[in-house]
Amino acid sequence: MNSLPSVVSAIIVSNVLLSLLGFKNQAFFKKYQFQMAKIKSGEQIRMLSSGFLHVDFNHLFVNMLSLYFFAGYVVYSLGDMKFLALYLSSLYLGNYLSFRYHNREDNYTAVGASGAVSGVVYSAVLLYPDMKMVLIFFPIPLPGYVMAALYMAYTIYGMRNQGDNIGHTAHFGGAIAGLLATISFVPSVIIESGFTLSILASTLILAAFLFKKKN
Repeated sequence: MNSLPSVVSAIIVSNVLLSLLGFKNQAFFKKYQFQMAKIKSGEQIRMLSSGFLHVDFNHLFVNMLSLYFFAGYVVYSLGDMKFLALYLSSLYLGNYLSFRYHNREDNYTAVGASGAVSGVVYSAVLLYPDMKMVLIFFPIPLPGYVMAALYMAYTIYGMRNQGDNIGHTAHFGGAIAGLLATISFVPSVIIESGFTLSILASTLILAAFLFKKKN
């Protein structure tokens, strides 16, 4: 984990290049963003392509920085191909949940790799339950499951108070996919990381309750 795995580098470069193109070319951005009415009409490519576009540099930076910090742990444990499967399934399920959650809002749009990154973060925390993290504005190490729970709390808030072009609902779906994929690839985490799994699952159950409440 001393150097960034090639599969992660490729994903980061793809996100940066496509996002930069989207910043400069609005026609390109609108053609590949998550747009409810267009997806309903059959443009399924948007379910994946929107995950490689971002609202602005800050949005792109936060997602890629999170991926940079966490992806290596997952690749180290799962290998390149299983990591890629986890990343893409988290991206797709995140957007699928967004599709279900906002299905009656034909004008709903969103972009970002947040769903895929959420899956990677939850996977890393589950694989390494003793992981400690530090927030810039709160420089005290906290257990990974606490940070993941706080992240999901922010996601729930974003889901309930949608006021930007960021796919908050995708965070929820991505986290679910990340946990399920990790358990599928490494079943032993159910026992070895049982406490952490229960904490992470609890945050998702709460998010699921709010998801069902709206629908």
